[in-house]
Amino acid sequence: MSDTIRLLLADDQALVRGALAALLELEADLEVVCQVGRGDEVVAAAREHRPDVALLDVEMPGLDGIAAARELRAAVPSCRVLVVTTFGRPGYVRRALEAGASGFVVKDTPAAQLADAVRRVAAGLRVVDPTLAVESLVAGASPLTEREQDVLRAAADGGTVADIARATLVSEGTARNYLSAAMGKTGARTRAEAVRIARENGWLLG
Repeated sequence: MSDTIRLLLADDQALVRGALAALLELEADLEVVCQVGRGDEVVAAAREHRPDVALLDVEMPGLDGIAAARELRAAVPSCRVLVVTTFGRPGYVRRALEAGASGFVVKDTPAAQLADAVRRVAAGLRVVDPTLAVESLVAGASPLTEREQDVLRAAADGGTVADIARATLVSEGTARNYLSAAMGKTGARTRAEAVRIARENGWLLG
């Protein structure tokens, strides 16, 4: 059937991926043509199977869903992206849209609404979970620079300043400065709290 919408599913949890595929395949106009479990497998699968819409999770091994969306839009521009994730964090919405995604919904979206979101994205429209859209506007853009995000990611492992400096290829003094700046911007009293706040707001991937 020529007007069937071809779908790619990318999610590192096989059970979730299978459940999504089963739900979407119940729709007469939707066909799941490929499934992958890693973000760095998305572009190759899209080149091979030529889906119309890719449904990407955010947190995946190899490459996160937002980075995968950016690569996919550059490599296969005919394939639109709908981010479908458990992690409905406002910062993720903004970053996903900036990466070229056409939509962002959470995994507990009712099946009929998810199918409708797929159709709307395939038609060239933008679909964002309304609650998340409002939260994203309220939260605003991430206040953290890329380097501040790097040191927070390194700090998440609980290492010393020396460990963080080694991991991010900066001096210990510079690492301290970045950590201090990140804590100030997140309003945190500790490194661990800064990491938690950044993750909850979707300002930190990984």
